[in-house]
Amino acid sequence: MTPTITAFERSPDRGRGLGRDMHVRWALEEVGQPYDVRLVSFAEMKEPAHRALHPFGQIPTYEEGDLALFESGAIVFHIAQRHAGLLPDDANARARAITWMFAALSTVEPPILELVTAKFLEGDKSWSGQRRLLVEDRIRNRLGDLSRRLGDADWLDGAFSAGDLVMVGVLRRLNGSGLLDPNLAAYVARGEARPAFKRAFDAQLAVFTAASTGR
Repeated sequence: MTPTITAFERSPDRGRGLGRDMHVRWALEEVGQPYDVRLVSFAEMKEPAHRALHPFGQIPTYEEGDLALFESGAIVFHIAQRHAGLLPDDANARARAITWMFAALSTVEPPILELVTAKFLEGDKSWSGQRRLLVEDRIRNRLGDLSRRLGDADWLDGAFSAGDLVMVGVLRRLNGSGLLDPNLAAYVARGEARPAFKRAFDAQLAVFTAASTGR
């Protein structure tokens, strides 16, 4: 059965692939699973029909038969469990890959999202500059730990896994910020160079392009 995911009808990131549907698109492309996309507007995201799938009125959602999921991390985990290619066969390595998924979303991403808030929602406050510097320091501390753990390896724990997919997805928010050291910038670039990532990115970019041109 072909799953259906939801994505922004008009992405606020202007085609940069930072929407949460990108993680899910990438995972599906990595495992070779065809999928359909249902585009939703910001208004539709808050309507009862969508809230029945996602109680917080966000994207993405994932529907497959009588299964409906929300939260990108949970959806990627489901895809990785259902299909070969994103989680190792070895039980210990599998557990470590899952740990990196949690680390990406629970430890690395929160200060990055704080920076987004500081830039776009608090930028007009008198204290925003100082807050932004504090948040950037927290990000650098987190990224320093991550970079040291990665070292000169290509991926976080042996072969590419769902842990890398989610971590690269999180770090991409910092592209162009100057906060990624050369080691992590190269790590992100390796993720973005994967054919599955490129297919997923092109698919979401086509939605933005069509919306922008009115096609």
